[in-house]
Amino acid sequence: MSDQSEVSILQHSITQRKNSQINIVLRQNEGELEVAEEALSEAAKKHMPLERIQQEMEQLIGLKEMKYLLKEVYAWLYVNKCRQENGLKQNTQALHMMFKGNPGTGKTTVARLLGTLFLEMNVLSKGHLIEVERADLVGEYIGHTAQKTRDLVKKARGGILFIDEAYSLARGGEKDFGKEAIDTLVKAMEDYHKDFILILAGYSEEMDHFLSLNPGLPSRFPLVIDFPDYSNEQLLQIARKMAAERQYRFSKETEWKLKQTFMKKRERETAAFSNGRFVRNIIEKAIRKQAVRLLQAKVIDRSSLELLLPEDIHVED
Repeated sequence: MSDQSEVSILQHSITQRKNSQINIVLRQNEGELEVAEEALSEAAKKHMPLERIQQEMEQLIGLKEMKYLLKEVYAWLYVNKCRQENGLKQNTQALHMMFKGNPGTGKTTVARLLGTLFLEMNVLSKGHLIEVERADLVGEYIGHTAQKTRDLVKKARGGILFIDEAYSLARGGEKDFGKEAIDTLVKAMEDYHKDFILILAGYSEEMDHFLSLNPGLPSRFPLVIDFPDYSNEQLLQIARKMAAERQYRFSKETEWKLKQTFMKKRERETAAFSNGRFVRNIIEKAIRKQAVRLLQAKVIDRSSLELLLPEDIHVED
């Protein structure tokens, strides 16, 4: 065999080895990538409940503190479960909560989402929400209140009992039956804490006063969340969202009038601004006024059916 042939064979052999090595490296990288992807997939599956709830929460405007707290509570529950699996002591903590803020700031919506999260985390067996107020709890004679309250707690077990304007339970003084409802609720919080969550909601100042009337209450609500009023820009975002859900839209002039309306309303009602509820009422009224306006139109096309104009926005003084 000639020297040239030997060189040619040797070069071909080296090329094959190099190609072989390259192929091996590629397969190795692909394998590592697959393992990494599987690991990420498993991690994603583990935290799927949090992922789903966070996606739901992202649809809500504002609520920055609540969104962080949600992740904090989930992390605590998850790590507690890991500690149990590894033979370590669990950190027991009640999940009863207090929501403080004006109406229309998302308190009930968040409570429903928490029920879903706690169901998926096996913290609650049903995850449903029972929403009540003073009239649902307080009876007309001695003993009636305790029975009504126990019945509602029974319905709420496995889920969340949400009491709106909870401060009203303490308004009547010592002889009022509201105190009986509070005492019954406190007992239920202890007896059924493993499958029952109580959320009290109401105006910030009134809830602070309510807690001050009973020294034993503050310690029973480790999670106190403030729901601040929305800014004017956030209210406009909510208005756009509500309109879009109903297949309506605003002109630029309409948006300007809405902003002015929010500013004026907030100036008049600094202590009890109803936020989202106020926006919803404006949108629903605007839709009705638009319908009356379109009765006079010669042509009604898709664009005119969708568009809400400044004259459709009306707020009574």
